Amino acid sequence: MCGIVGLYLKSQTLNASLGQLFAPMLIQMTQRGPDSAGFAVYRDELTSEKIKVVLQHRDPGFHWQDISNQISSSIGEVEEATQVHNHYRITLIGNSDRVREFFDGREEVAVVSIGQAIEIYKEVGTPQEVSDCFNLTGMNGTHAIGHTRMATESAVTTAGSHPFSTGDDVCLVHNGSLSNHNRLREKLKTYGARFFTENDTEVAANYFATKLAFGASLEESLNDAMADLDGFFTFAIGTANGFAVLRDPIACKPAVMAETDNWVALASEYRSLAELPDVGHANVWEPEPGVPYIWETVEQTVAQNSTLENA
Repeated sequence: MCGIVGLYLKSQTLNASLGQLFAPMLIQMTQRGPDSAGFAVYRDELTSEKIKVVLQHRDPGFHWQDISNQISSSIGEVEEATQVHNHYRITLIGNSDRVREFFDGREEVAVVSIGQAIEIYKEVGTPQEVSDCFNLTGMNGTHAIGHTRMATESAVTTAGSHPFSTGDDVCLVHNGSLSNHNRLREKLKTYGARFFTENDTEVAANYFATKLAFGASLEESLNDAMADLDGFFTFAIGTANGFAVLRDPIACKPAVMAETDNWVALASEYRSLAELPDVGHANVWEPEPGVPYIWETVEQTVAQNSTLENA
């Protein structure tokens, strides 16, 4: 049992309050996931030649300046660097693939997210502890998704925490389990997917990142997932432009959504939505099984030849 939450702000007047609105949503899911928690915020989008990278080390006292210097000399000059607890956010002019290759084999440092808007922060601990140590309430942004984990099939670690991000500006949180993740993992490797855990959610994250990288639209990817992914799931997927929600055809994992003129929100239980502004006048509903729900600021371009073989 885990908890997932998502908040997409339709009104820019709320952007400065994203963290204040989102933190209570995450904390309300503590009972569903006290082992670890994490969240992705989308904010301060960079120009096309720059990328944001969020790194993680288990020791908050780790000497990040050495890593920053190595990146500057090997990939591109680090223009901005900020330590947030045991995470380290840097901005540079460079290529995301080169960043990932640079950290291959460096087990002490994990790449948590890369993109022009995304920032992921996650850690072992209660949602309140995780929210506090990363100062979630002080964050601005356009949208966020989060997860509280109750581990059932793998160890409680930072690496196993959600969100999982395996592509630029794309991430995923998941409540449920996939039955064909081992077979799908091997197929995705043939498309260049990297894996760092045995978590089935990392497989789902790589599935969507791979589909999008090969030119599929988000809607196409979600529709294809209904045929390619076996198991029980409620997904929330974040992109630079917005977020999406998808439940499996049986929809045994709980989910509720609410929407006003100013925002749209998802949670595993309604109590996570109860403190949102004007929620009493919101349109509230349970997302239908097997139906993609997407909110984006701009439409993505649909490319040809975007289909992966069924796993």
